[in-house]
Amino acid sequence: MTAPRQILPGTTYLVTRRCAQRQFLLPPGQTTNGVVGYVLAVAAKRYGVLVHAYCVLSNHIHLVVTDPGARLPAFEQYLDSLVARALNASLGRWESFWAPRSNSAVVLVDPHDVVAKAAYVLGNPVAAGIVRRGRDWTGLWSAPERMGVGATDFPRPHAFFRPDGSMPEVARLELALPPGFSSASGFRERVSAGLADIENRAGAALDRRPSTRTGEARVRPSALAPREPRRALNPRVAALDTTNRIAALARLVAFLESYRYAWAARRGGDRSAVFPAGTYLMRVMHGVPCAASP
Repeated sequence: MTAPRQILPGTTYLVTRRCAQRQFLLPPGQTTNGVVGYVLAVAAKRYGVLVHAYCVLSNHIHLVVTDPGARLPAFEQYLDSLVARALNASLGRWESFWAPRSNSAVVLVDPHDVVAKAAYVLGNPVAAGIVRRGRDWTGLWSAPERMGVGATDFPRPHAFFRPDGSMPEVARLELALPPGFSSASGFRERVSAGLADIENRAGAALDRRPSTRTGEARVRPSALAPREPRRALNPRVAALDTTNRIAALARLVAFLESYRYAWAARRGGDRSAVFPAGTYLMRVMHGVPCAASP
């Protein structure tokens, strides 16, 4: 059995999803940007998820979000499914869009980790050697100065979505201030500084490799990204501070142990077995009793 995820209200995550076989199914352009931005805005409103940063590369998506209502799995399923169907339709394909088991949601333990991962997300095109500055990327990318300042309107895409359907004509997406920060300006400054550091380090690395050419490659969506080492780790928490990381991992271990105990009791016929706080699938699908969130 796959280890369960603990979904607690108010948790902030780094969310990642990769395309099948690392194909470039999310090429920057009007169609991809419009579809992903629109669906992300609709999904965020539908499930009450707060979006803090996002970047869509040609073969994967990164988001930093907070989940006040403990509805992240439903948000992810809605977002991934609708993006896949809409973009598959635009590409004239029908195979799997996303790589199996590639959806990752890493808990960000404290505000320092939120800043670090937001900068990481926005620096992704730079770290990949595609552009020198994050804002030069023409794919969907959340500029730091937009954080906590108004909203972006995404009109309903013409492709796939019916003009007389139930989807809104315009979806608004606001970059919200994450929990733990007293001001939007302070958060913007810290993320911008982290992004600048990534850009400077990546630029220095490119300068040491004069043969490397930056720029947005024009490739077929079916083309594959260069091979990369198989990932040995699938982290569930991220914390710059060692003490915080150890504490977060200890909480995760305690959750898994309590979950397995409750699961064994229920399989043994005890329908009153209480699952730990943060149990999601068993609660949603089977209505099991759960402990209150801390």
